[in-house]
Amino acid sequence: MTRITVACLDMAGTTVADDGVVLEAFAAAIAAQNLPAAAYNRAMTDVRSSMGQSKIEVFRRILGHEAMARKANEVFEDHYAGAVRAGAVAAMPGAEETFASLRKAGVRVCLATGFSPVTRDAIIDRLRWGGLIDLALSPADAGRGRPWPDLPLTALLRLRGGAVGELAVAGDTGSDIESGRRAGAAIVAGVLTGACTRADLERAGAPLILDTIADILPHIENATA
Repeated sequence: MTRITVACLDMAGTTVADDGVVLEAFAAAIAAQNLPAAAYNRAMTDVRSSMGQSKIEVFRRILGHEAMARKANEVFEDHYAGAVRAGAVAAMPGAEETFASLRKAGVRVCLATGFSPVTRDAIIDRLRWGGLIDLALSPADAGRGRPWPDLPLTALLRLRGGAVGELAVAGDTGSDIESGRRAGAAIVAGVLTGACTRADLERAGAPLILDTIADILPHIENATA
């Protein structure tokens, strides 16, 4: 195997703990559209099945109207930003130590998310992670969000990695798994600290399932020629 040089790690649910704020923000955004009860319930079912994806794309699919989707996305971002300011986000246990261990081993670390760049950066600033990572990406930076492969491939390019065999991808949703597999990453790991159960990740085709993000370290260490 080729040595891993770039690790593209998800934020909420994988490296960032937010105590369910993502789902709360979605609920607030959809409720603000004054949908009938049945439509609201269908929308929330869709949300739960598409965790990890670009937030604006989820709203576009659910609402089918660009202006409504943008308004809903604004409500979502405002709700989540308020939670960040109130201290509702924290580092997942072992996340910061994982960043440090990876970088010490020469692996560059990218945090990838379905949030907008503004929300993403607010989280990073709140957690004081600016000096702990090498790159942070949102769908707006890469072209398309998950489950497309654009985020991990953009991380590989921007961090001057080599072939996709040098890439590791980890996240807590089926969309993370699909994105990593489409990118051809050497390591694609599902993490059990977020939205999905082990059965969910198995159904998504996760080649590797971890209890926490820290558990990725031995797999990356073992991915040597």
